[in-house]
Amino acid sequence: MTVRKILEEKGFDVQTIGPQETLRAATELLADKRIGAIVVTDGERRVVGILSERDVVRVIGLDGPGRLDDAVASVMTSKVVTCDGNETVHQIMEHMTAGRFRHLPVVQDGRLVGIISIGDVVKHRLAEMENESHAMREYIMSA
Repeated sequence: MTVRKILEEKGFDVQTIGPQETLRAATELLADKRIGAIVVTDGERRVVGILSERDVVRVIGLDGPGRLDDAVASVMTSKVVTCDGNETVHQIMEHMTAGRFRHLPVVQDGRLVGIISIGDVVKHRLAEMENESHAMREYIMSA
């Protein structure tokens, strides 16, 4: 299963925010959309960062709620690992495990086209395992 196939099934919609927007605006978007991360993009949908719930909790926990008026750029992760549509679920799992992150922006020709979450990966991996199990049971029963 490839990233492109997952995006075709789940959709290409990605919540984004500009780096100059406030953390307050970002947290409102996270809460309103019930998501765990927002991709930070420039005006041409190039990925310049990612802001996760963990980033927000960490900075508020350390510095207090006054940081909510700071720019997203001051807190976001700016060295973002991305992938493209041709990568497989197994490759994505390796990226997420090695980097210890749960969201991976999908980029094509330098522009953001989607996002894959750990939930997407787990869902599709479980479906693969169920299909393999079903095929094995059918094979055994037909022998």
